[in-house]
Amino acid sequence: MKPGNDTQIPEFLLLGLSEEPGLQPLIFGLFLSMYLITVCGSLLIILAVSSDSHLHTPMYFFLANLSSVDICFTSTTNPKMLQNIQTQSKVITYDGCITQIYFFLLFAGMDDFLLAVMAYDRFVAICHPLHYTVIMNPCFCGLLVLVSWMMSALHSLLESLMVLWLSFCRQVEISHFFCEINQVLRFACSDTFLNDIVMYFATVLLGGSPLAGIIYSYSKIVSSIVGISSAQGKYKAFSTCASHLSVVSLFYCTILGVYLSSAAPQSSHSGAVASVMYTVVMPMPNPFIYSLRNRDIKRALKRIVGIPVTLRLLTGMFRLGKLGHSPAPLCLWTFPQMFP
Repeated sequence: MKPGNDTQIPEFLLLGLSEEPGLQPLIFGLFLSMYLITVCGSLLIILAVSSDSHLHTPMYFFLANLSSVDICFTSTTNPKMLQNIQTQSKVITYDGCITQIYFFLLFAGMDDFLLAVMAYDRFVAICHPLHYTVIMNPCFCGLLVLVSWMMSALHSLLESLMVLWLSFCRQVEISHFFCEINQVLRFACSDTFLNDIVMYFATVLLGGSPLAGIIYSYSKIVSSIVGISSAQGKYKAFSTCASHLSVVSLFYCTILGVYLSSAAPQSSHSGAVASVMYTVVMPMPNPFIYSLRNRDIKRALKRIVGIPVTLRLLTGMFRLGKLGHSPAPLCLWTFPQMFP
């Protein structure tokens, strides 16, 4: 990089969330706890899906991929911030900043694409149950994930390379706890018009397209659920996509809140605080959302930790029998083992 004053900028300064020394231990402990909860919860989901043959289905295949991306996404920013707090340093090298931008955009894009893919999976399962195994075959599922990775990688590579072309004429003090591309562009002394155009175009195309796919899928799902005659059938249909719908709502509502806060004329510090929601807080509840109301995941997790589930299963069957319901699940809500 050749800045306008012909001097190389070896490092940037990340000002973080607060400069108060008394708050640093609290921030460190809070962020470390949330980071460990996110990583451990996502690892348990991956382990449960990979170890239980009953979970080798498209829905859980995508869930395992989403959990892996969540680990990578939160690991892009949290460890560096924790290191800076622990060492009382605010420094990040120029190469480290560009690398952080690349991986942050990569995993954020993957989160978006995987949520859209999971919405399509629920659409096929509910609206076309008889053709589910044919449409969502292993090759097609792998292709969907591969295309998502390729599109996210190309986008993040393009954005990172365009930042490399910029020059910086003064000391860069980023009012953030990681190198967010919007913050970095503010300190460029060269023209950023092309960067802004590419960034806005990518946001509309790569952010709007998955959202449009999710909205279309759920509009069809709602239409199919309304057409189900029995209340129990409607409940079962909705329960298969309730967890995913919760994660989608959390994802886009958080991003919308961060966008509105960053667009407000207040200081950039408020934007940094808002960014905590989607970089640290948002990935944390995902494992709980997908596991607390999912009996298959809970059963697999209990097998992993060695807790017997026979008593719980017998109790559940007894309750179903007492209520007059058949414990056998409908074929519409069960999926074959597709990934042996």
